[in-house]
Amino acid sequence: MNLAFVESPVQLLNVLEWAFTEGGDDHVLADITVVVLPPVDPMSRGQLRRMAELARDEGVNVRWQEARGGAGAPLKTLRALTGLLRRADRIVIGDPFSRYVQLLLSMVRARRLTVVDDGTATMEFVAQLARGERLVRWHRRGSSGPRDLILAPVTATARRRFTPSSTREVEVFTAMPVEAPAGVTVTPNTFAWTRARFGPPLLTRGADLVGTSLVETGVIDQAQYLEAVAALARAHGATRYFAHRRESADKLHALEAATGLEIVRPDLPLELIARRGPIGRTVLSFPSTVVHTLPLALAGTEVKVAVCDIAPEWLRDTASPRAQGFLSGVTETARDVQRLAPWRATAVTEA
Repeated sequence: MNLAFVESPVQLLNVLEWAFTEGGDDHVLADITVVVLPPVDPMSRGQLRRMAELARDEGVNVRWQEARGGAGAPLKTLRALTGLLRRADRIVIGDPFSRYVQLLLSMVRARRLTVVDDGTATMEFVAQLARGERLVRWHRRGSSGPRDLILAPVTATARRRFTPSSTREVEVFTAMPVEAPAGVTVTPNTFAWTRARFGPPLLTRGADLVGTSLVETGVIDQAQYLEAVAALARAHGATRYFAHRRESADKLHALEAATGLEIVRPDLPLELIARRGPIGRTVLSFPSTVVHTLPLALAGTEVKVAVCDIAPEWLRDTASPRAQGFLSGVTETARDVQRLAPWRATAVTEA
């Protein structure tokens, strides 16, 4: 039995992509049970419910498991999932950095483990795995706190689960450019399911802009971000702004007032929204997952994806020392995108 654990809409989308690829030339999804461990924020929950509907329409068994509903919820969830975990031949996960998933992995007996994309975090996960480092999200700053120290044994056990051995196969299913360590199988995610099920989209004359949650994660300054968005919209004639599901309502209201852009809160991951259309002939983005995934999802269309680098002066003091290098790497490794000229990025910071 294939058993997947997902905590975000993108993870569930990529589990479907993995199952479609695993199903082979018959264009059917491999048999899989998906356990959804929803977060608390309403935007993510709404997108997850829509993705769960699409998965059920494909014949996937989806189990919605409230794992964050109070102090006793984690233990109750572990007890509820013990039987599934022990019967599974393969475990598929979307976020190897998740403490919840790491705790579940400590109970896993399956000989096969697959990690599907949870965005650009996959790049950092594979790099840390190859270097033998502990698993830490790239935007985290500072030393470990008390909670990290308490959970250190769980994290260490999970990291061993991600290491191939004579008794364990490890696969990374990804659209990201990664160099996996020895023994890890990398399977390309080409968004074949998305392209088979949706589109091609109707294209509009203008441009669309994709939002980012880098302000919310403490990486970049909000005032600088609003100026950058306004400058990009003016330069490219953008009229719509597709909000990231983690962007705050206050920031989006300020952005709408400053730019006049129509703020769109998608009910599905952007790869599906873009493929179904309508979508602008140019899609503008800052360094993020979509500069890698949208060219794949929109293959065969005339949509052009353009990426604007993050200038060093946009970074906040709270940003991780690794932030600038990581974000530059996201842009530099993107394929089939237009990288905006350096003078334009500089002009944005001075707008």
